[in-house]
Amino acid sequence: MKVKAIIGPETSAQAQFMAELGNKAHVPILSFSATSPCLSTITTPYFIRTGQSDLSQVKAIIAIIQAFGWKEVVPIYEDTPYGNGLIPNLTIALQEVNIRVPYKSLISHQVTDDQIEQELYKLETMQTRVFVVHLSPSLSSRLFFKANKVRMMSEGYVWIITDGLANVLYSMNSPVIQSMQGVLGVRPYIPKSKELDDFKERWKRKFLNENPNLISIELNVFGLWAYDTVWALAEAAEEVGTKNSYFLNPQTRQNSTDLARLGVYEMGPRLRDTILKTNFKGLSGKFSLSDGQLDTSSFQILNMVGKGEREIGFWTPVHGLDKKLNTGKKDYSASKAALKPIIWPGETTTVPKGWEISTSERKLRIGVPLKMRFREFVNVVQDLQTNETTVTGYCIDVFKGAIERLPYAINYEFIPFVDKYGRQAGTYNDLIDQVYFKNIDAVVGDLTIIANRSQYVDFTLPYTESGVTMLVLANNNRKTTWIFLKPLSWDLWLMTGAAFVFTGTVVWAIEHRINNDFRGPIADQFGIMLWFSFSTLVFAHRERVVSNWSRFVVIIWLFVVLILTSSYTASLTSMLTIQQLQPAINDIDDLIKNRENVGYQNANFVGDILRRLKVEESKLKTYETVEEYAEALSKGTKKGGAGAIFDEIPYLRIFLAKNGNCAKYKMAGPIYQTGGFGFAFPKGSPLVPDLSWAILNLTEGDDMSEIEKKWMGPETTCPDQPTTAESNSLTLDSFWGLFLVTGTTSVLAFLINLFTFLYKYRHVLITCDSSISFQQRLITIVRHFNERDLSHHTFRRSKSNEGLEMGNRHAGNSPVAASAEPSSPRPNREASVMKTETEDDAR
Repeated sequence: MKVKAIIGPETSAQAQFMAELGNKAHVPILSFSATSPCLSTITTPYFIRTGQSDLSQVKAIIAIIQAFGWKEVVPIYEDTPYGNGLIPNLTIALQEVNIRVPYKSLISHQVTDDQIEQELYKLETMQTRVFVVHLSPSLSSRLFFKANKVRMMSEGYVWIITDGLANVLYSMNSPVIQSMQGVLGVRPYIPKSKELDDFKERWKRKFLNENPNLISIELNVFGLWAYDTVWALAEAAEEVGTKNSYFLNPQTRQNSTDLARLGVYEMGPRLRDTILKTNFKGLSGKFSLSDGQLDTSSFQILNMVGKGEREIGFWTPVHGLDKKLNTGKKDYSASKAALKPIIWPGETTTVPKGWEISTSERKLRIGVPLKMRFREFVNVVQDLQTNETTVTGYCIDVFKGAIERLPYAINYEFIPFVDKYGRQAGTYNDLIDQVYFKNIDAVVGDLTIIANRSQYVDFTLPYTESGVTMLVLANNNRKTTWIFLKPLSWDLWLMTGAAFVFTGTVVWAIEHRINNDFRGPIADQFGIMLWFSFSTLVFAHRERVVSNWSRFVVIIWLFVVLILTSSYTASLTSMLTIQQLQPAINDIDDLIKNRENVGYQNANFVGDILRRLKVEESKLKTYETVEEYAEALSKGTKKGGAGAIFDEIPYLRIFLAKNGNCAKYKMAGPIYQTGGFGFAFPKGSPLVPDLSWAILNLTEGDDMSEIEKKWMGPETTCPDQPTTAESNSLTLDSFWGLFLVTGTTSVLAFLINLFTFLYKYRHVLITCDSSISFQQRLITIVRHFNERDLSHHTFRRSKSNEGLEMGNRHAGNSPVAASAEPSSPRPNREASVMKTETEDDAR
């Protein structure tokens, strides 16, 4: 009778061979312990993995690494199909989430203890302190025993073991368990059930009866998968019915090999398909196959503490990390807070940062530029007597302040970037190359973050404002003769003038019949009307208004005039101030149009920006010192200087703060954005995120202000300057409400007075005499309007005053008359005026 299905290739290497045979003979090969991803159900369709692939735990491992923010991981794996199957896939998955794998430690399965110890010493010299161990149990026990011996199981280290070891921790002896204190592990979670407990009890009793020399034994997940595998095969065979099945024998030659004589199982495809469709609740949980292997389930996360492991949480594909399963939450969690407290190597609860300064380089070698200009940022001074180098400056103080805010200590030393003669050894890009080629560990200085440099190094967050702009001479000349017209737009000027005339007209119309100040010859009346209206601009009108309606109109109009004059004064003041600070050149287009020379700092990336802005190469000038900046701008293009200097804003601010340069030079034009100043580290350096956090912490406090004040002077030294000389004129849109109010008031007052006048002389308009034409009636109305309204109280009071004066004259030489006589000219003048106006009216 020939074999119709095979269970149990234990290792991945054995399973690979058996899978080829099963594929040839159409015999299903079921393995619950061959976990290597190299075994593919696509190339060997008759291979069925009834356990979980090593790939299923990759996401759980990465979730743990991400939860604690570790940026570098070193895998340690064995040179077997079991080890080589997982690590390439793990490396790719880590890189997809920006976790670097700077080194992969490959250990031969025939390695000696001395070779393991040598490899561990090599790992200790590296800065990465997070290790993922994917070794067989026997090799793992030797590794951890040696790691404990060389003190790599101490504080600061992180060890994560895969399920291949985590599933058999119970079988490790006590010394190995003691050497694994603080290790984290992942393994498939087996849900508890009454059936599982009963089976374990029966199995343990039977096993101890057959092996009385063993004190205790535990059933691991591989045993449960084995039981479920047998159960699945039995159900499939029962459903297919293999009793009457047979093999098809191939035609072979006499000298053919045994493998060539293998037949083909007729029921193999059906049996395989039936096994793949099998679905039931087994001892290990739900038994369901997908793509020829057991579905991914939940993972249990362990922490080695004391004599064994301690459960600290779970990971599921849907909910991520959690302290318990089936908590009902909906979101995916990748937070370390979702796990229970962990005891790390060294018996500490402090989370390791995942890296350390390598033992081979106990001090960080920090490269600093040797600057000939703007030494406020970095200043390198060497004592010729003691040969000691002192490095100071704004950038240095910011770096030291950030280092002090890190939660751990870092030793470092500054290394000036100089040649053997003590001169600057190259450009800033050359200094970046020193980091890229690992000649130094970092660069601290006024190093601008730009895209090209970011291809070779990683930058921290910037600690200065970013951008490139231009420096030009200030323009103190008043070139605009008619600037006093600019505060108001033309439509506002026209509306204001019309409002003056209209308001004066309305006041004249109301006051003409009742106020002598608004009477007289036509030319005088027109002049008084305009004079009264425009004199309100400076509140200098002398004419009295006697009508309450006129007073109402004038009060509203004076309020409007007050608002207009205040706004005009403020706008004109602003324009004159801005004109005083206005630069001679506004932007790069002015420079190109006027064919001005453009200067920039030598050995600086700003030149590339200017070339991209299409500045001619012949117009570009390089300068070394701030004194050359001032000299070039003072000379101008015609005398061999430059019309503008382009540089980064921090440099220009220091230049302007010196020697009162704020009054002479101005920053102008648009700002061309850059990344600002940052510190450069090798690609993937774990120091970058920590220092970036420290820089943010520094800039948010008062210490940063003190550093800036120390090296750049107080903020009041050179206040922020406007980048534009434009100031918008006030428009009618801002004042139409005021004009609406005063216009409505004036129209209302005028109409009320007009209707009152027409009602008084309605008999002229409605006379029954048909011989009088409408034109004659209108002329009569106009004549009445031009007459004084003698019934008004102002004229009645004038007549009373005149009568009183005449009585005083008849009184003779009485003292009262004598004393009153000097004050009598006004009644006589009014009487004379009244007489003249009466004669005019008669004419």
